[in-house]
Amino acid sequence: MMRNLPNNYTRDDLLQMIDSQGFAGRYDFVYFPIDFRTHAALGYAFLNLLTPEDAEDFRRSMDGFSRWRLPSGKVCSVAWSHPHQGLQSHVERYRNSPLFHVSVPDEYRPVVFEDGRRVPFPPPTKKIKPPRQGTERMLV
Repeated sequence: MMRNLPNNYTRDDLLQMIDSQGFAGRYDFVYFPIDFRTHAALGYAFLNLLTPEDAEDFRRSMDGFSRWRLPSGKVCSVAWSHPHQGLQSHVERYRNSPLFHVSVPDEYRPVVFEDGRRVPFPPPTKKIKPPRQGTERMLV
């Protein structure tokens, strides 16, 4: 898990930054949550690295990172994500999520990769409900 990420970053900005730091092709899952109301990043991301060595290299490289492409005083921190670890756990957590409702823009959704290339997210196993906050429907 990455924390203290710039709120004005997009998922593409985050992926470009991760790749530019030498981690292209070394992860298979990324989710960069976006606030449905403000359309700003929430400042954290979930990333699954392919091997324990990749994860440790990532922690050493990115913990304390502050050379953002856009102006920001934030300093990244990296930690293990609980309770979800591994690609399959992340996929199972999100595949039936309202994030995959047709009303949600692609850039708000988790993404999966194989060999450094984005691939389709595994399909849901049940009907996807629209996103809500309390009783209010979001993005529809």
